[in-house]
Amino acid sequence: MDDANPMGADTEPITTADVHGFVHRPAGPAIAGLALTHGAGGNCEAPLLRKVASTFCAAGVLVVRFDLPFRVRRASGPPQPSRAGEDRAGIVAAAALTRRWAPGPLLLAGHSYGGRQISMAAAEDPALADGLMLLSYPLHPPGKPDRLRTEHLPDLRTPTVFVHGTRDPFGTPEELGRALAAVPAPNRLVTIDGAGHDLRGRSVTGAAATAEAALAGAIGLFGPGPAERS
Repeated sequence: MDDANPMGADTEPITTADVHGFVHRPAGPAIAGLALTHGAGGNCEAPLLRKVASTFCAAGVLVVRFDLPFRVRRASGPPQPSRAGEDRAGIVAAAALTRRWAPGPLLLAGHSYGGRQISMAAAEDPALADGLMLLSYPLHPPGKPDRLRTEHLPDLRTPTVFVHGTRDPFGTPEELGRALAAVPAPNRLVTIDGAGHDLRGRSVTGAAATAEAALAGAIGLFGPGPAERS
């Protein structure tokens, strides 16, 4: 089964002026919305994002899987730090579109750079989303643990799930756990055994296991999933 088109779901391309990507519509009424984006080296077609999208959609969540503005401008290459504000504006646009299509709770999620920009946008505007899911938060550059990217964390007041590999060179779970002490919002750290920054883990199912762990973490922090609702 194709991750981009899970059974019982309708997947369509999005090409609005502000949002480029795909929407995954669940078979029944959406219980929540998820806006999901990528890291600095990829795009919204990344296997991890496709699997997270299909897993959440199967649980009844409408998912908008989108490219950040830097990736819309060019197909390859890293983002420009001087234009990070434009990427956060793209996140705000994707959040608004997801809320329009799924009027329930809104979750914003991103891998690496995308997750960092989501957390910064939420720190600037706590009403942006009801919850965050940060996949492989890039706590510091590899080999430079003194260069922490934590300045905004004390302003983060949105409940947040951090999904992190035990072999991530951008920060160990222990380092991230210490950093989370500064976050005033409810938060949860979900670790993926043996996974590096790509979150594939030791399991042969790779991204699927990570997606299931992310869903479980989200349910644990934000509330019951559809299977637990009456």
